[in-house]
Amino acid sequence: MTRRACFALKTPEVRAGMERLVFQQGSLRRDGEVPPAPGFLWLDFSHDEVAEDPEAWRADVHAAVGEWIFEEHAIDALNLQHPSYFDDTSSYDMIVFRKLAVPRAEGSFADTGPLGDQTGRGLTLGALQTRPITFFLFDHALVTVRSSESRTIDQFKQRLFAIVGKKDMTGNGAATGNRLPARPDELMLRLINTLVDSYLALRQPLTERLDHWQRELLAPGRAFSNWRALLDARIELRKLEALSEEQYDALQEYRDSVLDSPACAERESVLVRINDVMEHIHRVLNHARRLEQTVESAVQLNFSAQAQRTNRIVQILTVVTVIIAPLNLMAGLYGMNFEHIPGAKHPDGFWIMLGAMAAVTVVLLAFFSAKRYIDRSRR
Repeated sequence: MTRRACFALKTPEVRAGMERLVFQQGSLRRDGEVPPAPGFLWLDFSHDEVAEDPEAWRADVHAAVGEWIFEEHAIDALNLQHPSYFDDTSSYDMIVFRKLAVPRAEGSFADTGPLGDQTGRGLTLGALQTRPITFFLFDHALVTVRSSESRTIDQFKQRLFAIVGKKDMTGNGAATGNRLPARPDELMLRLINTLVDSYLALRQPLTERLDHWQRELLAPGRAFSNWRALLDARIELRKLEALSEEQYDALQEYRDSVLDSPACAERESVLVRINDVMEHIHRVLNHARRLEQTVESAVQLNFSAQAQRTNRIVQILTVVTVIIAPLNLMAGLYGMNFEHIPGAKHPDGFWIMLGAMAAVTVVLLAFFSAKRYIDRSRR
């Protein structure tokens, strides 16, 4: 929903052969002419196509939608490190939204999409990567610039054509439970919501991985040693938190722009969709914060457990030392090199000394047991 969305749509000339999707009155087709109101265009480009000749790309967009994209915004669309961002002009709104990607075996990156790895076996915290997708929202068109390897966009297009197919079969689009987007802003928000769902899909594998590390941290009888992996996990969770905050701020600015637009019937519907997408992003943000707090709590519990084990070992050693100390004293006294030692010449002196040492040991054990020193050590 832009500031111009309540105005009449234009029908500029278009360059023949340009690939595009045309939405018009509940129908969807490829490579059609610019539709009259209330139809609109979706022009989808890859970073490689735009980088090959940015000026020709801007000219193609101008031929299709009748408006020029600023050169600075074209540069932003090609910046793979650009954070999530919102900007508006008198002709269009621009939103940069970072989508989730994971590395392939050969080292390239592919968009996970909403159907990404749900098991947690093929996805590690250290493998989380993102790629930007740039939306240019016009009155009667949506232009997207994204990675050429993105599967989310392709799957989204397949779902759109599946909706058209079901409508053709049933004769009623509402009967399928879905409908095609009626405006460019609705299409953009559906796409963003699909991208956010891929982040929501990470909750289960991330939780399982961190639960595994918590069990490793608190495992009795062995010390945790994989501190580097745990540190990498905390770094990735903080990156996910910062990413979610950037996405939330970008949509918040877009929402403020919509609120500043002239009141019309479609504005409330757009605001509802924006709030829904922002709520999904907020769930991702809260989950990342909870996981980070969980890791921090597990680390603190690990240190507490280590301190408790150390105290227990010291306590046991102290009890053993206190028991052995009087026995060493008695052995030392009767081991002195004196000519006359009481009891040294007694025929049962050895057994008397052993009995005395055993008695002292029993008395000390009874004393420590009464003080619960030994019981605490066992626990």
